[in-house]
Amino acid sequence: MAPQPHLTHLTNPLATPQQLETSASQLDGIPADLESSVQYETARLVQAAGILLRLPQEIIAQAIVILTRFWTGPDGEGLWDVNAKDAAAAALYLTAKPSATPVSPKSLLSVFNNLTATRPDFTKPPDKLPPNSPPVTSQPLTLAHLFTMESFLLTCLNYQTHVSLPHPLLITYLQTLSLLPPPSPSAAKLPHRALAHIDSALFSPQKLYLTHQPNALAVAAIYLAARELGVKLPEVEWWEVFDVGREELGFVVVGMRSMEGWAEGEREVWKGRRVPLTAEEVRRQVERRWMLENGE
Repeated sequence: MAPQPHLTHLTNPLATPQQLETSASQLDGIPADLESSVQYETARLVQAAGILLRLPQEIIAQAIVILTRFWTGPDGEGLWDVNAKDAAAAALYLTAKPSATPVSPKSLLSVFNNLTATRPDFTKPPDKLPPNSPPVTSQPLTLAHLFTMESFLLTCLNYQTHVSLPHPLLITYLQTLSLLPPPSPSAAKLPHRALAHIDSALFSPQKLYLTHQPNALAVAAIYLAARELGVKLPEVEWWEVFDVGREELGFVVVGMRSMEGWAEGEREVWKGRRVPLTAEEVRRQVERRWMLENGE
């Protein structure tokens, strides 16, 4: 991430155009669409594990942002050499450790190893693990490797783990716009819809949390939710009050709106198949594609 000399608790270090242009995975020969699929599935794995571990959404969101930073740019880490599922576990453990809701390494290992073995439908994460989970057969994560991966992740990020989320700003902006408490029945669903857009943006292939500050994400979520629900907003350019320009607002809104269709496309592409979550599985997938392209 680009250095931010005046970084505050309300802003994040953002990715530079050079970092967004390519990645270590693509330099290793991994197709961009496969990279996006693996990163999307890994973020969903973090979300499901966080729910099972009873972690607040704030911690889960911070872990996903940290994991996204880990993969970003030519100087980031690539899927050719790093197990995505292990990086996901390390990111969640690292984020929860200094929080008010830390998790024990053994609990985290149990959840991640079972999730990666069973691969349930992450669109409806279970409230708890099944009582008779099948044995883990694919490179289970160990305690020693978790700690090693945590240290490796910290080193790659230059210990820059600060993440500012748009969730608190969303509440403040809704109150400023007199939308909270809801002024009408039609506006009652707006806070929940806007919050859903903010959370879904965590999984965006456009990496919205790495390209835009929290205030822009919060404003775009409110704007999009209001348009979808038919809630009237001020006719003036109210987003400028929150230091967001029209062009940036439009870009983020388009990114948030496209998430549903993109996620549905991912489900169709991988229907009946497992998205690779280890370096070995990724290499096999790349080799399989190469053989199909060359008629072998």
